[in-house]
Parts: sequence; structure tokens; C-alpha cells
Amino acid sequence: MSKLPTILVVDDEPQIQRFLKPSLIASGYMTLSATTGAEAMRAFAVSEPDVIILDLGLPDVDGKAIIEAIRQTSHVPIIVLSARDREGEKIQALDLGADDFVNKPFAIGELLARIRSALRRRASEPEPKPMVLETAGVLIDMARHHVTKRGVAIHLTPKEFDLLALLMRNPGKVLTQRYLLHEIWGPANVTDSQYLRVFIGQLRAKLEDNPADPTLILTEPGIGYRFSDAS
Repeated sequence: MSKLPTILVVDDEPQIQRFLKPSLIASGYMTLSATTGAEAMRAFAVSEPDVIILDLGLPDVDGKAIIEAIRQTSHVPIIVLSARDREGEKIQALDLGADDFVNKPFAIGELLARIRSALRRRASEPEPKPMVLETAGVLIDMARHHVTKRGVAIHLTPKEFDLLALLMRNPGKVLTQRYLLHEIWGPANVTDSQYLRVFIGQLRAKLEDNPADPTLILTEPGIGYRFSDAS
């Protein structure tokens, strides 16, 4: 019998803990709870959870410090719970290594979908990185620098190819504008968000069935982009 995935919920709001635990159990997960950063680090070290749901506003430590500490030793998926008026902190959390975020207040259905997506990504993490990636009908051959959509070749410039490859290596994961600019164009260009928007627009024009209503390269307003992990 396979082990049930374990979800560590780190939040100091009792109502959040009371709301999440039965919903997660009913969805087939084991649950652990922590209300402080210290408790979270102990639970992480002892139990090795499969996903961490993390509120940034903890009573003893900034939640971003928890992300930074965990990322020193682990790639466990971290889903941030964030208040809508804390967008700057949300961006910082993603840059530090959080995998995704859910805005407070949130619908349980959305959170469960984010958890499923995180578990799928973790289960399919390749070692070493695959030479061929395929998602939603788009296939990218890393060795040949070749891209097709439903079997039809798509011509990309070198930077477009690199940007698409980075997005497709992280399907369903929010990548911040700063991270994308740093990885593709270098640290001198991390504030040039308009430049990134131009290249995203060019990719959409070449890959999307309807570039005005994209289903592959999705925008997280004010944050960055994610490549759809829909099959």
C-alpha cells in the first residue's frame, strides 16, 4: 500500500488550521500542523513532508526566512498563503524558492488543485534534466534546439527558445519577472519587465491558438508567468 502524501500546514490562524485539516484528510492527505517558524522547522526535519503550505505572517519569524532555510537542503514544494495586499512579499517569496502561492481568502478547491500540481511536478522531476520536454502539445528538443506544436515546426530565436525552455521545465510553477530576466538576460536586466513582456508576446504569437486569450503561457499579474501544466 502506497504512503499517503503528507502536507505540513504552517499558519498561526486557528480557523485556517481547523478549516484545512478535514479538507486535506478528506482529499487523501496526511496532515501536520505548525503555528510558528520553530515548530515548522522541527516538523520539516522530523517528518519530511511532501508539500508545505506556508503563511508568511508567523508570530516568531518571517515566513520568507523559512523558505530560505528549507531551500538550503530541500526542494520540497512550498505553497505560500498570501494576503492580497502583500504582493511585494509574495514576489520575494517566489524569488527565494517558493513554488506557488494562493491568495487569502482562498477557495479550498483552488488550494487542492495547487497541491495536486505540486505533487505531480515533484513526482516527475527528472534526473538528469530531460533532453525533450512535452506539455500541452508543445514539444521542445533541447539538444537540437527544435520546437514543434502538434507536430508542426515552430521557429524561435535563441532567446525565445531559452525563455520557453525555462518555462517548460517548470510547468505550473510561477516564475517571477525578476527570476526570468536574471536567468535569460543576466543580472543587469532584472528590472526590464517591458523587455520580458515583448518576448512573452512573441512566444504567444507563435505558440498560442489565440494569443489574445492564452492557454499555454499564463500571466500572474504583477508577479510573472507560468507555463500551463494541463495535459
